Amino acid sequence: MIFRVRFWGVRGSIACPSPNHVRYGGNTSCIEVGVGEHRFVLDAGTGIRQVGKGFLERDIRTAHLLLTHTHWDHINGFPFFTPAYNPNCAIHIMAGHLKEAGGVQGVLSTQMNNPMFPVPLEAMQATLRFEDFEAGDTFQLYPDVRIVTTPLNHPNGATGYRIEHGGKAACYVTDTEHVEGEPDQNILGLIEGAELMIYDCTYTEDEYPAHRGWGHSTWNEGMRLCRMAGCKHLIIFHHEPDHDDTFMAKLEAEAKATWDGCVVAREGMHLKLDSGGMEVIMPDEPFADVLK
Repeated sequence: MIFRVRFWGVRGSIACPSPNHVRYGGNTSCIEVGVGEHRFVLDAGTGIRQVGKGFLERDIRTAHLLLTHTHWDHINGFPFFTPAYNPNCAIHIMAGHLKEAGGVQGVLSTQMNNPMFPVPLEAMQATLRFEDFEAGDTFQLYPDVRIVTTPLNHPNGATGYRIEHGGKAACYVTDTEHVEGEPDQNILGLIEGAELMIYDCTYTEDEYPAHRGWGHSTWNEGMRLCRMAGCKHLIIFHHEPDHDDTFMAKLEAEAKATWDGCVVAREGMHLKLDSGGMEVIMPDEPFADVLK
């Protein structure tokens, strides 16, 4: 197998645990990518709590945490990431939008300072390495894994990621806002020929005009970008909290009827990428134990 993608949090803006958000999930943005023995975590929303539990159960002690940006819904799970408190673990934390604004360590530390949180960053006993880069940089974190980044159109800045391994590429593009009629050239370059793009699809096209300037996009724009760049699959992601299971089911049906390359992200969903392409594995039931 080339790599596996696991969805631990698929919601945007704020977590919404409720009986009406069970099928698609209520935790905010967090995705785990496994490439052989290497582990990458994309964003630290409330879904990262379950990632941490899974790491402990599977004895995973080393990971890279790649942050798109540091708005609350993408970092407020970080204080509950249990491997960060384990002295036997090592976490490399990277961000591409804060190099000139004090750095990612300061932001995560401030989030955990009094009176906002009772446990300071210094209580984390893992080996934590903080690295700030410029969105647009490329990294060879392992000999067989290449990370390509690009700046996104979002208030306070954000970074898109492309993870390459074994001739396949998976891209993570959230949070970003499109300009109607002007395809984002940064995104097109990032996702060209990729197997999949996980994309910010917060709003419908009807909702989008009332939210210009908020930094989010639509599944229709994501689909257009994929088709233009030859990206095989659009993973609809960063669901609006008011889009409950009934709403999301209708959106899913519409998207799939429009293009069969569309997949709506759900908590607990797996994607397997190998020489045969992409396989989608849905959870057997809401919040199923995806480690089994």
